[in-house]
Amino acid sequence: MTQPLSGVRVVDLTRILSGPFCTALLGDMGADVVKIEPPGDGDPVRTNGAIIEGMSWYFAAFNRNKRSVSLDLRSEAGRETLARLLKKADVLVENFRPGVLAKMGFDEERLRQINPRLITASINGYGSTGPYVERPAFDFVIQAMSGFMSTNGTADGEPLRSGPPVTDLVAGLYCAFGIVSALQARNNTGRGQRVEASMMDGIISLFAYLASDHLATGVVPRRAGNHHPIAAPYGLFTASDGELAVAPSTEVILRRFLRVLGMEGVLEDPRFSSNALRMQNHAALDALINARMEGESRQAWMDRLNAAGVPCGLVQDVGEALSDPQVLHREMVVDVEHPGHGTVRMLGFPVKLSETPCRMRHPAPDHGAHTEEVLAEWCGEDRPRAGGP
Repeated sequence: MTQPLSGVRVVDLTRILSGPFCTALLGDMGADVVKIEPPGDGDPVRTNGAIIEGMSWYFAAFNRNKRSVSLDLRSEAGRETLARLLKKADVLVENFRPGVLAKMGFDEERLRQINPRLITASINGYGSTGPYVERPAFDFVIQAMSGFMSTNGTADGEPLRSGPPVTDLVAGLYCAFGIVSALQARNNTGRGQRVEASMMDGIISLFAYLASDHLATGVVPRRAGNHHPIAAPYGLFTASDGELAVAPSTEVILRRFLRVLGMEGVLEDPRFSSNALRMQNHAALDALINARMEGESRQAWMDRLNAAGVPCGLVQDVGEALSDPQVLHREMVVDVEHPGHGTVRMLGFPVKLSETPCRMRHPAPDHGAHTEEVLAEWCGEDRPRAGGP
């Protein structure tokens, strides 16, 4: 089956998370992703997370649809082999600190000489320019520095990071988007270009109304917990058997919500007659809503509210979410056979294409499993030495 990126050759120098996530997305779309790993242990994630039958499920999830080549890039032979691979590649992806690739002998000028059609993609913490270029970066630190952490948590509590490593993931996602855009541009110009995505830039771009309101007014957003910063009522409400998330984000939906509760008359109260007033008095309004909802179960309210077009849902833990019938119907959990390692369960493909869908072509590779195969395919009979032990 032809996929959107079938025929696109990707040399993957990334490791850990942001880069492998980016290249896994490309592989899911059909690209031939060759993961370059150093001799020895390879990508450190191979030994991280839950390891079952010799396979890290963390590694398996982020390195599917790739082939592994073992190269010692500290050796001249290894770097020469990399140069040979880059001659045949469409994309190079790396997530070293800025300047490391150039120190290895692959600055932008040399990469253009090797392959003027090559798209070079870099993922880093703060970007390759600016006063923070030399700083090491980590998801937790970027969440703090970006202001993202300051928006999470309750008003009287401490700043909180998000559970998932969101700055890593958004940088990988943006880099994949940039690569696809550069491939399309190359169709028009015949030339490659440099793509860069930083963790800091990526998470800043997601601030949405928090940023626009601050830029308009100068007011720094405050932590609002599960309340909405600009709409009320909104958040978690207490039914007889637990909490229900309800998001009546517009006046129309709010009236539907209150109508289901039999509380539409509450809007005649001067404290609640406008959104601005409801924001000032949200604690009092929440108390009235909770008093009404405590009389029935979460499921009863959820059935009635969803039927009325009011967005609402249970607060599920990760295990409940990954076994939710909607998630399973959408094939967002898949079982992948890994020869020698058994069946690995992992997350599925979030983008659904009707004619050229994402698919699982290769399970995550054993370290160096495709070294000879890739060198033979890409470099031919006069293939160079791998550069490893």
